[in-house]
Amino acid sequence: MPQRDLLDIMLRRQKVLADFADFALQSDDLDEVLQEACRLVAAAMGTERAKVLEIEEGGDSLFLRAGIGWAPGDVGRLRLSMQDHSSESFAIRAREPVITRDIAREDRFEVPAFMKKEGIVALVNVPIFLPRQGAFGLLQVDDTRPRDFDGHDSAFLRTYAGILGPIVDRLLKLQHLRATEERFRLTVETAADYAIFVTDAEDRITDWLPGAAAVFGWTAEEVRGKPSAMLYTAEDRAAGVPGQERDTALRQGTAPDVRWHLRKDGSQVFIEGSRRALGHMPGGGFLKIGQDVTERRLADEQLRASEERLRLVGELAPALLWQADPTGDRIELNGRALGYLGQSPGELQAGGWLDSVHPEDRETTARAFAEAFRSGQPLEIQYRLRGRDGGYHWFLCRQVPWQDANGRLAGWFGAALDIDELRQLQMRQEVLVAELQHRTRNLIGVVRSVAHQTMDETGSIEAFREAFDHRLRALSRVQGLLSRAEHEPITLRALLTLELDALGATEGQRLPLQGPPVRIRPSHAQTLALALHELATNARKYGALSEAGGRLAIRWELRDGPAGRHLHIDWHEDGLNRAGAGPAEPRADGGYGRVLIEQALPHSLGARTTYALGPTELRCTIDLPLDAGTSGRS
Repeated sequence: MPQRDLLDIMLRRQKVLADFADFALQSDDLDEVLQEACRLVAAAMGTERAKVLEIEEGGDSLFLRAGIGWAPGDVGRLRLSMQDHSSESFAIRAREPVITRDIAREDRFEVPAFMKKEGIVALVNVPIFLPRQGAFGLLQVDDTRPRDFDGHDSAFLRTYAGILGPIVDRLLKLQHLRATEERFRLTVETAADYAIFVTDAEDRITDWLPGAAAVFGWTAEEVRGKPSAMLYTAEDRAAGVPGQERDTALRQGTAPDVRWHLRKDGSQVFIEGSRRALGHMPGGGFLKIGQDVTERRLADEQLRASEERLRLVGELAPALLWQADPTGDRIELNGRALGYLGQSPGELQAGGWLDSVHPEDRETTARAFAEAFRSGQPLEIQYRLRGRDGGYHWFLCRQVPWQDANGRLAGWFGAALDIDELRQLQMRQEVLVAELQHRTRNLIGVVRSVAHQTMDETGSIEAFREAFDHRLRALSRVQGLLSRAEHEPITLRALLTLELDALGATEGQRLPLQGPPVRIRPSHAQTLALALHELATNARKYGALSEAGGRLAIRWELRDGPAGRHLHIDWHEDGLNRAGAGPAEPRADGGYGRVLIEQALPHSLGARTTYALGPTELRCTIDLPLDAGTSGRS
């Protein structure tokens, strides 16, 4: 080639390089720059076709990113496998320019099908390298005619690619930066519950992003240039919290900001965030990011308050409380339950708590709980539990299931109430009811016997009614004593006083009552009271308490004998003036009272009795056995 022609080509190519550099400086669009690069290089090389192939991520394929002269749809779509033995993949691997003057005589590689279709005969290419990085791709010029590409051509392309590489690198970084900025913009604009703003070195607000406006209520115009301390509560400002937070951020790079803040309307918002020092930025300053967690904070406080109330209820309630998993293998007890059982939490797991159940109740209790866990149904059962002291108490146990939001069994809640005292009262009540029934049957029998005996000894209905009424009154009085016997033991003196008072006779010189305090068994009181009533009634009618006069002395004492202790009662009437007694005379054979003393007392109470009636005196003795369980001092 003549020297002048070569000079013209070089000048033309230098102009192309300059034009491309100018264009690249004016455009931030990578695809636009690559497309112009292809147009200019084709013009500089005197061809109609040029292209830029980009190595795709992973390095397995080449993408036809830009080009001119190719069939519609190739640019921006076509991909070449790096596994194919093509001129393009060969150039990338060789990392140096490749020249083919006639592909018909080329044996180093295969020409891609789309290039054959376009009739490509000659080509020259160079790799495009990014500064301090690997290859970006390939710049290639193609021609449909045999072409004698030479070293000047490859040198120009290398220079062109050397300029193109940094431009591509700049545009890729700019593209990445713009994508990052866009993501950041979208993030901060959509994160309405995140307050993000920037302050200068004096902590005055410079940038107020949409999230901050949404959280605090102020617009950017209202807060710009104002100190960030305006967002803190009066208490925190008085305590110097803003300055302390700023100093911590300067010293450590970041400082937590988790506290209540103020809104524009005066209400408070709880922010959970941080302050970061921007020491790398011109002029310094701070970036503050915080999330509005007011609802969660209030919910947490309500939850804590609810849990505390539940804990206090659990501690105050006189019950053993627990929570179990769906199978009952894992169990948690409240402090009262742990304190009562005296077992460690580990010992209670997997049914270990059953060891504290009374052996007689254990099998029934285990079976009931197993059935509840299997069926998911509530449970109510009573059983005995051993406490820390080794004693057993009766408990009423109730357990109910609870479900999660999807209606599945999530666990169990249970409570056991100490009903031992109630059980004892119930047992005592059963005994009392049985005793009442027994006494009622006995009383009915006594009334019938009294009625029959009274009927036998009286001759008229009027006399029967009077005598029977007196005896029923005596029964009624002793029943009053029996009804109070649980809290007020029955004594012999009480029985005597009750009968004598009913006759208007009071203890005194003519009626001494002498003897120690002695309790009378309730089962003995009724029969003994009837006997004393008969003695007192006869004394009123015929003896020492009648108008005829005389003296009545009642003495008793406790004696020890071969069969145990017994009560000896001595009823003595003397100074009787039977001649002045008027028309009333005692029966010669004794009547109901004497039958009661001489026959009923020995038969019913095992007593030994004597009854002696003379012209001027009456003496009756009663020896009543006392067992150790019912006798004693009152």
